Amino acid sequence: MKSVNSLPRAIKDTIYTIVGTLISGFALQSFLIPNNFLDGGVTGVSLLIHELYHYNIALVILVLNIPFIIAGGYHVNRMFAFKMLACIIALGICLTVVPYPVITSDKLLVSIFGGFFLGLGIGLAMRGGCAIDGIEVLALYTLKRSSFTISEIILGLNVIIFLIAALQLGLETALYSMLTYFTASRTISYVIEGLEEYTGVTIISGQSDEIKEQLVMSMGKGITIYKGERGYMKDSFDVHQDCDIVFTIVTRLEVRRLRNVVHSIDPKAFIFTNTIKEAAGGVLKHHRGH
Repeated sequence: MKSVNSLPRAIKDTIYTIVGTLISGFALQSFLIPNNFLDGGVTGVSLLIHELYHYNIALVILVLNIPFIIAGGYHVNRMFAFKMLACIIALGICLTVVPYPVITSDKLLVSIFGGFFLGLGIGLAMRGGCAIDGIEVLALYTLKRSSFTISEIILGLNVIIFLIAALQLGLETALYSMLTYFTASRTISYVIEGLEEYTGVTIISGQSDEIKEQLVMSMGKGITIYKGERGYMKDSFDVHQDCDIVFTIVTRLEVRRLRNVVHSIDPKAFIFTNTIKEAAGGVLKHHRGH
């Protein structure tokens, strides 16, 4: 059964990777490289070296990512390293062979749509289990040896890149490149998480039994129950009672519907939400694309 299920998944991952690589090449050759624009991460460093020294961009991207491919083999697994190497080689072939047209020279359009297509390509490759840019591996490696978060490490590295770009290529180019990076990073997040980004919902109510029934029977959600206590108000601190605390996970499109269901049962129910970056297993949806 495992081999039967793994074949469609492997085909889907391959399609994601191929399409993501082609789109990334399109973003670089049709928008960023002809207009001397940069991005963040290892791709940004590669573009910066290409602009300053005019080395072959495909070769620069490959050489700069080799240390991160090796690190990925140690800190993730060998299959990830192999897929990352194959993805970067494929990107290099696209940059060298595919005749991408130059779309525009308008700086605002280049920064926005260049970042959008680059983020779309990188995001699709990540959904296929690959990494076109090794900065995430570097951040993971540094995280284990410092007290900084991955986001802080990536931000610090990109600040250095854009400072060098401002000194070498001009402040205007650096500012537009920052816009490119912001657009790309937001697009990556959207492609990976999509409209089905999950939200964790915690519900505290005196009518938890009816709420549990509605969530499971009407909305088809899986729930987890924590045993807790309600009460402890300022004017009646000694008054409290046992209660079931209901936790469930929904897509962000379903949050409003869930609130309406709960408040129709108990208008005073206490509800709070938090973003779930990744969820798998259990009862999430009867069918989903990713």
